[in-house]
Amino acid sequence: MQVFIVGTGNMGGGIATRALVGRHAVRLIGRDPARAQELAETLGGRVPGADVDVADAAAVGDADVVVLAVPFDSAKEVVASYGEKLAGTTVVDISNPVDFTTFDSLTVPPGTSAAEQIAAAAAPGAHVVKAFNTTFAGTLVAGEVDGVPLDVFIAGDDQASRERVAELASSGGLNPIDVGGLHHARELEGIQLLHMALQTRPDGPGWMSTLKIIRP
Repeated sequence: MQVFIVGTGNMGGGIATRALVGRHAVRLIGRDPARAQELAETLGGRVPGADVDVADAAAVGDADVVVLAVPFDSAKEVVASYGEKLAGTTVVDISNPVDFTTFDSLTVPPGTSAAEQIAAAAAPGAHVVKAFNTTFAGTLVAGEVDGVPLDVFIAGDDQASRERVAELASSGGLNPIDVGGLHHARELEGIQLLHMALQTRPDGPGWMSTLKIIRP
């Protein structure tokens, strides 16, 4: 698949690592071309044989999957600006609408989610999927915690897009879990609020924990 990642921060680098491990082509889009190029070079050294390069936003229509590795408010702006370029494309929202000053509340009203608001801002035909919001950047680079592959919870209204994201996750050594429609992003964002708040405690896991479903 052609995976375009919007954002050149730690989460963008982590998700790109998993995509490259899965032998997908990764194209990076960032506001700072020099930073995007630096990340591309880092990823090329991290994953032997990686097909990774910097791209322009104008090329986003070539993507099979577009990952919005940017904060919630920026993600809404990105999908609105890309407009019809995203029609028919799987768009992955990884954001968590958390009050980062306190880590005690979400910044979206009850009865909605960041993912649903991003979907509303996107052009018709863009298939928004919630995924990777319960994983941290360091664990994505490693692909596991304590030897156990990460679970990636996937919510979206388009089944084919959920399957595409599941393929992206599984090919990168992760365990995809399809939770159903996009409205389930509300629960995924809520549980991640708690998960993130735990990181801020003196005895917290230092952003290297993961949420895991254990099957009997």
